[in-house]
Amino acid sequence: MLKFNKLVLNEWLKMSKKRSFFIAYAVMLITIAGFTYLIKELSNEQLPSMLEFAASIMSTNGVGQIVTFVAIIFTAGIVAKEHQLGTVKFLLIRAHRRSTILASKYVAAILFVFSLIIFTIAAALAASGIAFGFDAAAGEVTWLDVAKSMLFQTIYTVIYVTLTFMFGILTRSSGATIGIGMTAVLLEGLLRMLLSSYDFSKYLLFMNADLSLFKGSESSGGIAFPSIVCAAYVALFLAVSFITFKKRDIA
Repeated sequence: MLKFNKLVLNEWLKMSKKRSFFIAYAVMLITIAGFTYLIKELSNEQLPSMLEFAASIMSTNGVGQIVTFVAIIFTAGIVAKEHQLGTVKFLLIRAHRRSTILASKYVAAILFVFSLIIFTIAAALAASGIAFGFDAAAGEVTWLDVAKSMLFQTIYTVIYVTLTFMFGILTRSSGATIGIGMTAVLLEGLLRMLLSSYDFSKYLLFMNADLSLFKGSESSGGIAFPSIVCAAYVALFLAVSFITFKKRDIA
């Protein structure tokens, strides 16, 4: 376990040394600041409370989708770049199994997602507190609602990062991987609208990825079924990733 933790730490250090690493956080900070300013200056209605603003930020229809895009862009090359630069050969001559090396990269990518979401929600709370006041008791939204929004956004982003991770291994091209990942996110809403009337659509990833859509539908089973569907797809993506990476010949 200690050796695996060192591999994850090594992957994290490799990620953090890239110039684009801090750009991801800077993009979210600027986005939050701009969004807060626009609401304060242009809103003719009552301004949201600190918690209302933070919860709304973690929406897949708003800033939350930008979090997913940033995560896809940054993690798309975590494996593909190794192939493009030829450094994958040096990774595989180490005394570690291919599956262990790939697992460390995936864990590092997920840790990046967690850190990006935590940073975003912290920036949202700080910005909204400064702009709208730090009274957490104002409004109907509670800290639990904010936590649920974070959880749903984390799951949503992890799903698409895992999809991107798989295509990074299959295509070995960071550009193609970014394009596929972002296209999948952009087409989600359209596909949900076009296919929602068909029975088979309930088994599609696009219909289930955003668990926040099911939190109030207790009569139809709530989020249990879509959660199972999402877990099945993530397991499938990871299985394809590990099988391909283990069997592919590294020339």
